[in-house]
Amino acid sequence: MLKNLDRTWDLETIFPGGSESEEFKKYVEDLGEEISGLNHEIKGEIGDWEDLIDRVQKTGGKLREASSFVGCLNAQDVKDEKAKLWGRRMQQMGAALQSVLTTMDKKMLQIPEEEWDEILQKRPDLAYNLEERRQRAAELMPEDMEKLATDLSVDGYHGWSDLYNVITGRMTIPFTIKGKERKLSIGQAANVFANPDPQVRKEMGEKWEKAWEEESELCANALNHLGGFRLNLYRHRGWDSVLKEPLEINRMAPQTLDVMWETIDDNKEVFVRFLDRKARMLGMDKLGWCDLRAPVGESSGEYSFDEGANFVVGQFEQVSPRMAQFARAAFKNGWIEAEDRGGKRQGAFCTSFPMSEQTRVFMTFSGTAGNVSTLAHELGHAFHQYAMKGLPLLAQRYAMNVAETASTFAEMVVADAALRNARDEEEKIALLGDKVGKSISFFMDIHCRFLFEKEFYEARQKGPVGTDQLNQMMENAQKNAFRESLRDYHPHFWASKLHFYITAVPFYNFPYTFGYLFSAGVYALAKQKGEEFEQKYIELLRDTGRMQVEDLARKHLEVDLTQGDFWQNAVNLAVGDAEEFLKLTENR
Repeated sequence: MLKNLDRTWDLETIFPGGSESEEFKKYVEDLGEEISGLNHEIKGEIGDWEDLIDRVQKTGGKLREASSFVGCLNAQDVKDEKAKLWGRRMQQMGAALQSVLTTMDKKMLQIPEEEWDEILQKRPDLAYNLEERRQRAAELMPEDMEKLATDLSVDGYHGWSDLYNVITGRMTIPFTIKGKERKLSIGQAANVFANPDPQVRKEMGEKWEKAWEEESELCANALNHLGGFRLNLYRHRGWDSVLKEPLEINRMAPQTLDVMWETIDDNKEVFVRFLDRKARMLGMDKLGWCDLRAPVGESSGEYSFDEGANFVVGQFEQVSPRMAQFARAAFKNGWIEAEDRGGKRQGAFCTSFPMSEQTRVFMTFSGTAGNVSTLAHELGHAFHQYAMKGLPLLAQRYAMNVAETASTFAEMVVADAALRNARDEEEKIALLGDKVGKSISFFMDIHCRFLFEKEFYEARQKGPVGTDQLNQMMENAQKNAFRESLRDYHPHFWASKLHFYITAVPFYNFPYTFGYLFSAGVYALAKQKGEEFEQKYIELLRDTGRMQVEDLARKHLEVDLTQGDFWQNAVNLAVGDAEEFLKLTENR
C-alpha cells in the first residue's frame, strides 16, 4: 500500500540545483564540445561506420537527457526565465546535432550497396533504423540546404512554438471556487470542465472562450508562421502532401489512416445518441462544448492522490506484475509531478532520461476520476520506455502512434476495473459515461482536429489565414466531426489546443486515435492470453521502435491494418460501451 506520497517530482537525482545547476551547466558545455567534435569528424573520411553510429547514438541520448530535464523545468514553473533560456539552448544544440545527422545520412547514400549490406549484417539490431534513415535521406534537399533549414528553424519554426508557450504560460483565468476568487492557470482552468455543476461549467466556458479570444491574434500569428515554414520546407523537398511527413514519422501507410477514419465515421451514430441521452440526463436539449466532460450519474466522488495511485497499481497488477512493480517504484522514487498549483504548464506528459534510465510524469491532479485515468495513461508511457531498456538508442525511438498504445492500454485496464468495482448501477452509469466520453474524444474531438488541420494547410498554401477564418474552419470541423450534435462549439479551439503548436510532430492528432484502437487489439490479447500476456506485451513494445506499424500488427496481433476488419472490431468495443450506457439509462 502506497501512503503519504509526495505530489512533486524529484529532479535533483538527474541534475541538482534546477535551472541554476552547475552540474547541468558543465554537462551541457561538454555535450556542446562533443557535438562540435562529431561535426568536424563527419566532414572527413569515415573509417569505422559502426563506431561512428554508436557514438552518434550516445550523443543523441545525452541531448535527450538534457532536453528532458529542461522540459521538466519549464513545465513545473512556466515563469522560470533561466529554464526558458536553457530551452532555447537545447534547440540550438538539437540543430547542431541534426546537422551532423544530415551529413551522416547523406554519406550513407554514397556507400556502395555491397558495403552497406555488410554494415547492416554486422548490426542486425539497427538494420531497420539505419535503412530507414538512408531511405529518408534520399528524399531530402541537398545537404547544405537541409542544414540551412535546420539552422533557420531554431529562431524561426521552433521560435513560434516558444512564443505560444510564453503566451499560454502567462495566461490566467479568474474564477471563484468555493467562495474564493482564484487566478487559475490554463491547466487548472481546464479541469473545471469536469465539474458536475452546469452553471460552473458554463461560466468557465465563457471565460475560457474570452481568454483565448483576447490572445487569438498572437496565436494566429504563431500558427500561420508554423504552417508557412512547413509548407515551404515541403515545397523545396518536392513533397506534395502535408501528410507525407506525419505518416513517415508514424511509420504508417496512407491506406491505414484512411480506413481507420472511414470505419470511425461509419460508426458515429451510436455516439450521437449517447450525446443526446447525456444531454437529456443533464436537463438540456443539447450538450454544449463545455459539457462534454461533465459527469453523469454519481461516482464515488473525489480521489486522494494516494487512493488514485493505489487503484492504478492494483489494476496494473492484474495484467502485468512487472508494470505494477514499475509504477510502484515511480511513485516511491519521486518520478511524478502532480501537485494542483498555479504556474504549471497545461496538460500532461511523460518524458524519458535515456542516460539515467529514468522517466518523469507530469500532470495536475485535482482528485477527479479523469485525473486517475490520466495518471494511468502517463504511467503506461513510462512503462513503455522501461520495456525498451537494453536496446540501441536508435531502436528505442518509437513513433507517437505506437507510443499511445501502451498509455491507452493502461487507461483501459483502469477504466474496466473501475466498472467492475462499481458499487451500484448509479456508479456504473457514471463510469460508463466517462468511458464512452473518452471514446468520443478519440472518434470526434480528435477527428475535428485532423479535419481542421487538413483544411488549414490547404488554406495556408494561398496565404496567411485570419482569426475569423480560423474560427469558422474550426467550428465547421467540429460540426462535421460531431455530426452537429452539440448546442454550441469552441471556435477558438485552434488557439487553446497546445498540440497545434508542437513542432516535433506535425498533425499531433490522428496518432492518438490510432493508439486508442490499436491498444484495443492489445487489450483483447491480454484477455485471451492470461498469464502469457505479459511477456508477449513486452515483446510487442520492444518492437515499436524498429517496425512499420502494419508489420508490427501482423507479427504480434496477426491482423492487417490496411483492411477494415481490425478497425471495426476495435470500434465495436466502444460501440458496446455506448449501447450498454443507452440501455441502462433508457428511462432516465
